[in-house]
Amino acid sequence: FFQSAAKALRAGRLNMDVPISLAIILAAGMSLYEALNGGHHAYFDAALSLTFFLLIGRFLDHRTRMAARSAARELAQLEEHSATMVRGHQAEVIPLDRVAVGDRLRVVTGARVPVDGTLATPQATTDRSFLTGESDAVIHGTGDRLNAGEVNLGAPFDMIATAVGQDTTLRRMAAMVEQAENARNSYTTLADRAARLYAPVVHILAAAAFVVWWAISGDLRYALNIAIAVLIITCPCALGLAVPAVSTAAIGKLYELGFLVTSGSALERIAETSEVVFDKTGTLTLPQMDLDLSTLSDTEGAVLRGLAAQSNHPVSRSIVAALADVPAAQIDDVTETPGAGVAGQWQGLTVRLGRGDWVGGQGRGLTLALGDRMTPLRQTESLREGAVDALSGLTAKGMHVTLLSGDDRAKVAAVAERLSISDFHGELSPTDKYAYVTERADRILMVGDGLN
Repeated sequence: FFQSAAKALRAGRLNMDVPISLAIILAAGMSLYEALNGGHHAYFDAALSLTFFLLIGRFLDHRTRMAARSAARELAQLEEHSATMVRGHQAEVIPLDRVAVGDRLRVVTGARVPVDGTLATPQATTDRSFLTGESDAVIHGTGDRLNAGEVNLGAPFDMIATAVGQDTTLRRMAAMVEQAENARNSYTTLADRAARLYAPVVHILAAAAFVVWWAISGDLRYALNIAIAVLIITCPCALGLAVPAVSTAAIGKLYELGFLVTSGSALERIAETSEVVFDKTGTLTLPQMDLDLSTLSDTEGAVLRGLAAQSNHPVSRSIVAALADVPAAQIDDVTETPGAGVAGQWQGLTVRLGRGDWVGGQGRGLTLALGDRMTPLRQTESLREGAVDALSGLTAKGMHVTLLSGDDRAKVAAVAERLSISDFHGELSPTDKYAYVTERADRILMVGDGLN
């Protein structure tokens, strides 16, 4: 209490701990004086009970903070502790802090990229969902940028380090998240805002009581006793206990409903929300895709299911499920290129399923190729159950709804149209999302999954 009060006074303001500290000091000091001088009034019990009840409030507040897990710490756990440096034909595992800009590093299958860099080998396939929120694999060519924290999904590859230590994307992202958390924790709670108005009134009342009774009785000791009594009675201990008690009860109820509240001021801040920003993938949509397969011929359907059955990709599994009643064609010599598609031989014809530009067509949309015949497959993302109702409910309450996503603009626009969201943005990095949220004047509620 004393440290908090001293900090507030040094900053030239009053918080709830100022009158509390003053009451404890004066009550204990006056009670000691009375006891040593045979006085009839002592407030040791009042000072003790005041502290006891206030500490109950602090304990409840502490319990709400115990649930907090720092996203910045989770991001830091994505960082490798070592790297494999390549010198000539020799490869040596070294601590991460020994890696310098310009070093050639090797990243084995399943490992994370240790630092930022550029690809030094012809091709690589990585998962950068920690950065973009999108689960689709990313195909890289020589010279393409790689970020610390990406996972190698394909064959081992070499890279040239371009940023190390605090300069990597992962470290800068962790610092950005930590900055956001600190900004959240600096929010002034309801109790402290009330104390700014309440504390001056308490001090004025106690001072007035002291002056009036000193003037009436002429007894300094008697007037001081009355002033201390006024200070203790008007001390905001009820406020200090009520706010944490209500927060704890509400947070406990939310936990029963499946919500984890990691900030004591979250409930106060959410009440001031004027805009709700949604992430797309995994939040408003589900991982699987809905495919329009009604225009396929029987032959195309059979080949499509035969190719899809050879892959464990989520889109392939969706195709197999959608074509459950269609007999699968026998596909031979099947090969799969991560992030691109699957190919094979059917009745002497090369058949492919994957990205349009990979199968021999155009664009990056899902395409089935039977030899030279291209059949684009129209994909739509599955909306999460309740998404439409949630958005219509928010709109009915006068909330402005925005959709932010790292996915390409066409996919974002399609989902936004289905959900009647007019304000949407695609191909955003976590930094872009953070900038959008922090630069707005409105109080924003961000709804999304993933560390970013």
